[in-house]
Amino acid sequence: MPWKEVTRMSQRVEFVSLARKAESNLAEICRRFGISRRIGYKWLERYDLEGIAGLQDRSRRPQTSPKRTADSMEEAVLAVRQEHATWGGRKIRARLQTLGWQDVPAASTITEILRRHGCIDPEESAKHKAWNRFEAQAPNALWQMDFKGHFEAAEGRCHPLTVLDDHSRYALGLQACPDEKGITVQQRLILVFRRYGLPDKILVDNGSPWGSDGDHPFTLLTVWLMRQGIRVLHSRVYHPQTLGKDERFHRTLWAEVSQYCVGLDLEACQGRFERWRDMYNFERPHEALGMATPASRYRPSARSFQESLAPIEYSPGDEVRKVQQGGKISYRNREYSLPKAFCGQYVALRPTSQDGLMDVYFCEHKIMHLDLKTRTSKSVTHVPERL
Repeated sequence: MPWKEVTRMSQRVEFVSLARKAESNLAEICRRFGISRRIGYKWLERYDLEGIAGLQDRSRRPQTSPKRTADSMEEAVLAVRQEHATWGGRKIRARLQTLGWQDVPAASTITEILRRHGCIDPEESAKHKAWNRFEAQAPNALWQMDFKGHFEAAEGRCHPLTVLDDHSRYALGLQACPDEKGITVQQRLILVFRRYGLPDKILVDNGSPWGSDGDHPFTLLTVWLMRQGIRVLHSRVYHPQTLGKDERFHRTLWAEVSQYCVGLDLEACQGRFERWRDMYNFERPHEALGMATPASRYRPSARSFQESLAPIEYSPGDEVRKVQQGGKISYRNREYSLPKAFCGQYVALRPTSQDGLMDVYFCEHKIMHLDLKTRTSKSVTHVPERL
């Protein structure tokens, strides 16, 4: 299958970045990008010999770096600022160094250059204060996912769906969606999973389509994710800092691209999102990463997406029940209620150390407690306490 025409160059850059990771399986990466290993080796060899320029089609004129004349460094600083209107001194300095400039001034000096040329709004600058945040220990240990900042489109509204790797800040998915329904999210996630594999956990908030609140965290979407072996975590209620990285990503997304997509159709929005995502992952220095790019810290998951799932297998000692219409199961001639999202699924009942209390499992996930004495059931929520 050929490369997608619109993003051919960016896909080659991303392929090389992922395939060169020490832990990567080249055959699996090639499969996810829809190319043969022969083609994969060709682009890796060209990159090793010529760098980024080697990824250009041979029939095209080689892409060169923007011409830098013997102008003052101020002009170089202002040129980067003009291209990235929200970047400050540290990002511009890192970007100029990446581009090969010598004797780049300190970030504070660059900030003064911007201030002298009226590029900094003092009131807006005072709003941006860093939060102390957690960080997952490795790529794909935790992803953050959310909708944020829907805006008017040519027809209806555009709902940007963002999927972010917690460790590297790599933007795995940025989709222009027509709504925030579970089936819409699932269709977009399948594309992300096919490309990057599966995470260990996904952190979401307590709104639709992830779950109505902390006591009702299960939806058809979260059940589907659990079936893929992904643990779904819900943020603490009224605590957006739990999804701090994704919240910060949304502010950057609006400032740098979304506000310029208002009134466009979804296809046009998606095109701008893809171009910006490539810049964010491969060019934009990230202060939390020591001014490195997200692509420099990310590698694809070793866990591949399962297009067809095998039947669930429970332990021989488990009491297995099929969840009936309305979320009902029967145990010892008594009926108990489970979330309706599990209708048609098989669950396992396991005794606990506490008399009269049973745990209910779906795959390897504990989802409910059954109190045999009071004949009641209660959801088990997975809220990360220290995020």
